[in-house]
Amino acid sequence: MDGLPLLSLLIGLPIAGTLCMLVVRGDTAVVARNVRYIALWTSLITFGLSILLWISFDPSTADFQFVERRPWIPDYGINYHLGVDGISVLLIVLSAFLIPLCIIASWDSITTRVREYMIAFLMLEALMIGVFCALDFVLFYLFFEAMLIPMFLIIGVWGGPRRVYAAFKFFLFTLVGSVLLLLALLAMYFQAGTTDIPTLMATEFAPELQRWLWLALFASFAVKVPMWPVHTWLPDAHVEAPTAGSVILAGVLLKMGGYGFLRFSLPMLPDATAYFTPLVFTLSVVAIIYTSLVALMQEDMKKLIAYSSVAHMGFVTIGIFTLTTQGIEGGMVQMLSHGVVSGALFLCVGVVYDRMHSRLIARYGGLVHRMPIYAGVFMVFMLASVGLPGTSGFVGEFLVLTGAFQVSTWVTFLATTGIVLGAAYMLWLYRRVIFGELVREDLKSIVDLGRREILIFAPLVLVVLWIGIYPDPFLRVMHATVAHLITQTAGTVSTAELELP
Repeated sequence: MDGLPLLSLLIGLPIAGTLCMLVVRGDTAVVARNVRYIALWTSLITFGLSILLWISFDPSTADFQFVERRPWIPDYGINYHLGVDGISVLLIVLSAFLIPLCIIASWDSITTRVREYMIAFLMLEALMIGVFCALDFVLFYLFFEAMLIPMFLIIGVWGGPRRVYAAFKFFLFTLVGSVLLLLALLAMYFQAGTTDIPTLMATEFAPELQRWLWLALFASFAVKVPMWPVHTWLPDAHVEAPTAGSVILAGVLLKMGGYGFLRFSLPMLPDATAYFTPLVFTLSVVAIIYTSLVALMQEDMKKLIAYSSVAHMGFVTIGIFTLTTQGIEGGMVQMLSHGVVSGALFLCVGVVYDRMHSRLIARYGGLVHRMPIYAGVFMVFMLASVGLPGTSGFVGEFLVLTGAFQVSTWVTFLATTGIVLGAAYMLWLYRRVIFGELVREDLKSIVDLGRREILIFAPLVLVVLWIGIYPDPFLRVMHATVAHLITQTAGTVSTAELELP
């Protein structure tokens, strides 16, 4: 592996795939078929490289690995600087894992502008991986902002009836938060004289400045998570996005906020992190309880799952800001679990939507009589979302609550109510859609999962059970990095400062 620019390959391969698709010629049907295969094989090779990255990663050290550094804008000390640690490597694998499934899921459902659609997904993959690799703040910011463009197009061009409204709402919410991220970047640069992320992690900023920088970063990352009350763009974006767009939005883009907290807020601004932790806990608890109650009232399946995403990401932010090993590792596992489970639930909705062209819960009922395989697959992901032991959802939530209990019993108690409410709305959704009598005539001819759909769901089921039954390969990768992060952050913060009344 020495000398192989693996991270540049992971970023560059999807871009190379888009260039290949641009030169494909022929009639519409030939172009559509060829670009689908180019996109699929490009994403599969990228996923293979991400697995190679994971296997080659040394979990015994907290240092950044596979580091690549080249002068980019040398007059200002800005470099093309890439590297991964135990936090980012798993998020790269998650991104590369979901993209091929999104392409297969769109194989038959996307028939217009197929070339542009596949290009948008491959560019999105390159930019997502770039975010998790970047070790220069300017490079990170460029990747972080450029992701908005392909996602904006995926929602706005291939989405539902209100796609333009949803796309602009998504774009404006995230862009406004990112303006403050840019101001924080400039302030850090003028203060420290560098945009190098490892150097900024070791820089001590004045406590008063830390608070302003923390709020600026928080404005951007909280929108991406999204945290209450800046979550309102998410249900609209999910409802209007095509199925694969919802998968990647829930699976990876929501993780950018949690990753930002772990990479910037905690290690660079430890005093401000301690000061604002009660605020984060309060907003997270409100998000868990409020959005769970809102989910109970939804009539649209996609909107229900979108609100459940806000609640699940509330557990992530609680875990991260406990500054405990169990809490941060639980937050990371919860991000991985949510990426797989929530993405799979959107795919489950997409299956019945492709057949009946409706997402209304009342439109269905009794599907188990005609779609037993679908009912079984849906049940696995529903139970994982609830947090059933043996599934990935349980591991993340259990570790987060264990970490939270060391900091505040009240936060733990209130967050636990979200698990109860989560069970209520997910079981209600499953009962309404799957069980009962098959009364509608058009549902009596609905067909079960085909081979292509089984091919999509099989790896997702395996990953959910793998994390739930044997999470050690995932936890072992992040142990050293999380321990170093806690040392960086808590070195100036006593546990007593984090206690809540």
